[in-house]
Amino acid sequence: MATPEKIRNIAEKIKVRVQQGEKLVVVVSAMGESTNQLIDLAYSISGNPKEREMDMLLSTGEQVSASLLSMALNGTGVPAISYNAFQLEMVTTKTHNNARIKDLKLSKLQRELETHDVVVVTGFQGITDEGQITTLGRGGSDTSAVAIAAKMGTSCEIYSDVAGVYSCDPRVEHSARKLEYITYDEMLELASSGARVLHSRAVEIAKKYSVKTYCASTFSEERGTYLVNNIPEWLEQPVVTGITTDPNQMKVTLSNIPNDTGLISRIFIDLAANEVNVDMISAVNDNGHSHLTFTFISGNYEIVRKTLNETLKGIEGWKFGTNEDVVKLAVVGVGMQSTPGVAGRFFGALSKDKIKMLATTTSEIKISVLLHKDESEKAVKVLAEEFGLLEAD
Repeated sequence: MATPEKIRNIAEKIKVRVQQGEKLVVVVSAMGESTNQLIDLAYSISGNPKEREMDMLLSTGEQVSASLLSMALNGTGVPAISYNAFQLEMVTTKTHNNARIKDLKLSKLQRELETHDVVVVTGFQGITDEGQITTLGRGGSDTSAVAIAAKMGTSCEIYSDVAGVYSCDPRVEHSARKLEYITYDEMLELASSGARVLHSRAVEIAKKYSVKTYCASTFSEERGTYLVNNIPEWLEQPVVTGITTDPNQMKVTLSNIPNDTGLISRIFIDLAANEVNVDMISAVNDNGHSHLTFTFISGNYEIVRKTLNETLKGIEGWKFGTNEDVVKLAVVGVGMQSTPGVAGRFFGALSKDKIKMLATTTSEIKISVLLHKDESEKAVKVLAEEFGLLEAD
């Protein structure tokens, strides 16, 4: 949606689908860098804009896209109409900038589809029960699209500048293999670990309501990737399906806090209450005190700092240190559940190339490590080669 030419090209692609007898709900994101431009504009006016006002501002980006695409469609002879999510009563929680969808009323959408072939809907946004406009956070348009599909009982197709889901980031490793199928569980782990093809909340909804979801490129006819409950029996199940990295991480170290499980529990309860998702937790006891380390998304730094200062108010001698020069790397695969030795191969490959691990966590289908940023690309290549995730030369 970055330029008028691309919008017209999208309209032509939609017209082909309509000529084949389909009626479509098309969810759009903002044009190009317009969201970032709006954020910059806000901070040129105020150093600390209120979250409610940011939502009022940022929601206009998708409105521009929706109206322009509707104009383009009507210009090609396709009856289309655009709507804001709040006009369709997409009800969300009250958390500005990171709201979650609670419900969607279908009556107006279904009524418009009786008289129009395409209804264009703004992604990324909704409205609270009290009528306040909200935005859904990063990847919110994906979430909007899957939520509408779930409510309507239809399939969902996600189109972007990426031709599908790859075994690792093709911008980092050019030989990355594109996946024909990936399970909801694998995609959820990859998305929550930094993969940018599909947002984790969109995958959560797709899995919960069994929404048939397809990811492909807006700009080519190349076959994309299907999200499924299980890999088809005729397709060999790989041990590791994919590798992803998330550079938007910060590590916090709390030193010299009381060795009190109640206090440590309260730290994480307070962080959760402020919508901070904590990862990779490590605690070490030393002479009656604890040293606590954990990671979180770097954009939440100010919230974390304020929360810790409030929670630890009145406690003397504690220290607060941060490290933003880190990246989280994760390998994911449902085949790990039934294959012994994966962890040994993972850590052995990193050790062989002298890549230092700062922290680690594991689950049934994922191994994550925290690395120095300057070792991230080398680690991806080493692990992709170890687990056969690259296309053959």
